[in-house]
Amino acid sequence: MSLTDEQHEFRAVVRQFCDDKIAPLAGDIDRSGEYSWETFEALKSMELTALSYPAEYGGSGASLVDQAIVAEELARACVSTSLQFLVSKLGMLPVINFGSHEMKSQHIPRICSGESQCSYGLSEPDAGSDVASMATKAVRDGDDWVITGTKCWITNAGISDLYTVFARTSDSRHAGITAFLVEADWGVQVEKYEHKLGIKGSPTGIIRLDEVRVPDSARIGEVGQGFAIAMHTLDRSRPTIGAQAVGVAQGALDYSVGYLKERRTFGRPLADNQGLQWMAADCAMRIEAARGLVHKACAIADEGDPRGELSMAGAMAKCFASDVAMQVTTDAVQFLGGYGYTNEFPVERMMRDAKITQIYEGTNQIQRMVIAKKLFG
Repeated sequence: MSLTDEQHEFRAVVRQFCDDKIAPLAGDIDRSGEYSWETFEALKSMELTALSYPAEYGGSGASLVDQAIVAEELARACVSTSLQFLVSKLGMLPVINFGSHEMKSQHIPRICSGESQCSYGLSEPDAGSDVASMATKAVRDGDDWVITGTKCWITNAGISDLYTVFARTSDSRHAGITAFLVEADWGVQVEKYEHKLGIKGSPTGIIRLDEVRVPDSARIGEVGQGFAIAMHTLDRSRPTIGAQAVGVAQGALDYSVGYLKERRTFGRPLADNQGLQWMAADCAMRIEAARGLVHKACAIADEGDPRGELSMAGAMAKCFASDVAMQVTTDAVQFLGGYGYTNEFPVERMMRDAKITQIYEGTNQIQRMVIAKKLFG
């Protein structure tokens, strides 16, 4: 799909912001492995923390296509910062689509202002791709629920003050899961932080809930609706992971093209080498194809998925774009030769960061299963 003139102008503004405020910090963020409050404050200053939330609750009311544009441009500069932008929306999608008016009124304005952040607590040590096998339990106790269990791979662990937690409320495999919005100070504990290959400026941790008491007013949707809410959410978040993948691929190609033009061997620029030209051309074609899939999936979500296409379109966008990101960033390291293998140049960081896009929010093997299920009914 084609972007509007306004969206092209919006992209240009966001790219300039990223070039000025985000990209210069990306290397240091990766090396320190620490959350960057400086980049988060920069996102707040541009009101990007409010971008794609409903206007009635303090958001800008932007489309998912607009969100994808921002996710791509941020990832082109720094994937960890793009996660700062995306993570709260992932956590709040269940609230936006299934939460009560009171819940939305209480929490969404604080997310939009940047006062609050939210994480998504679905995966467990023995329930990753097979989320219906989760063991975390929520037991009814009067007007409250008591939640006990462990959630892993939690993006923004320890930073977020809100956690959307999925817990088992009955023994039924799919119909026995319920969603809750849990405030960190109710007793959410960070048990461990992971030491990761990439996205080092975005903390990933294991959280533990030991008999955390949660009021029934913090329940998202109906009892037993949690699995459906989780899948509904992932259908709408996966395209923006595709956008993130497109962004890091574009950043790697842009840097590589500049390097190939400047670097001289045998008396001429590397860019004069037809073999390298063809490699770069293949990268450009794949990136553009991935971007098209991402924007199509986002547009379907913006339309409300009237034809039931979103699960397949979102899986295609996320899977294809992340495979492209891994291929393009690997080629970028090759373009730079030995320099590409050092951390004095950004492409090795981009390659490490790209890998996660093939894994989180559903591995690409799971995406292929989703696509195949739709194909074969």
